[in-house]
Amino acid sequence: MFRCFYLNPKWKYWSIYGTVAVILVNWFRVGVDVELNYWNGEFYDLIQSALVAPNKVTINDFTHTIIDFFKLTTIHVVMSVTVDYFVRHWIFRWRCALNEHYMQYWHHIRHIEGASQRIQEDTMRLAKLIEDLGISILRNFMTLATFTPLLWELSKHVKVIPFFGEVKHSMVLVAFISSFGGMAFLMYIGRKLPGYEYNNQKVEAAYRKELVLGEDNESYATPKTVKELFNAVRDNYFSMYRAYLMFDSCSNAYGKYSELTVYIFMSPTILQAAITLGILKQITSSYSKVEGSLRFLIRRWSSCVELMSIYKRLKAFEAQLKVEPLIKTYQ
Repeated sequence: MFRCFYLNPKWKYWSIYGTVAVILVNWFRVGVDVELNYWNGEFYDLIQSALVAPNKVTINDFTHTIIDFFKLTTIHVVMSVTVDYFVRHWIFRWRCALNEHYMQYWHHIRHIEGASQRIQEDTMRLAKLIEDLGISILRNFMTLATFTPLLWELSKHVKVIPFFGEVKHSMVLVAFISSFGGMAFLMYIGRKLPGYEYNNQKVEAAYRKELVLGEDNESYATPKTVKELFNAVRDNYFSMYRAYLMFDSCSNAYGKYSELTVYIFMSPTILQAAITLGILKQITSSYSKVEGSLRFLIRRWSSCVELMSIYKRLKAFEAQLKVEPLIKTYQ
């Protein structure tokens, strides 16, 4: 499903050059995020100075800072809208390549169960998930690569943390340990979900096929058969709901309880007034970016499950593409 897009000369402008364009533009947008983080530090230091004494900060200084914000935000908005528009076209070309690749085998595989669903529905859902999840993973990876060195530098201001005492680059370590620990735990809790999602498509397809056949033939879709097939659908859904109940409970609890982590570990520094409000804002903002990037898969685990399920189905379908034409030949 990747070769038909990246190795087909017809799609090289969209596959090769399009991918490079997506990476470069997203990298530029992350750079704007970094500049906004620096702006946070300057702005909140300015606010702190203004609140200490009257007229210590002039209206010109305040206005200049606000104008800088509007400039950076305008660039960010324009880049975001442009990137999203281009990515939608880029992803749809991927679906076009998949559709052309599968349809050239249609006269051989039309009798395979679920062939139409694989070609129409699964390629559509794969394209949407790559647009939503794949591009988000790229952005989070770039954010992580950009903000980790920034948080590494800012962590010099936080010399002591609770429970551990003096630790170098403490906030980077806290972000990684907290995120990876939570992610490992939640991935273990949700380990059965891809299997349930994959089985769900199988039992739904079997139930749907029986009903379609029953529209033209009375020997199909008998009450007994329909009841058995729907019971399989129901049992799989109930098992999947129980798994999601456990996963969602742990995920929501972890998300809420971890919101104060950065302030808890910075409490000695805050209580000793060792940093300014601007530096505090820079650290918390950088920590949020790093931790958010590391925890991305946790927040989007349901989408990851769906993507893994679709990938498994299309891989199984592609395996049949290699076998079915040979079977047809010998028949």
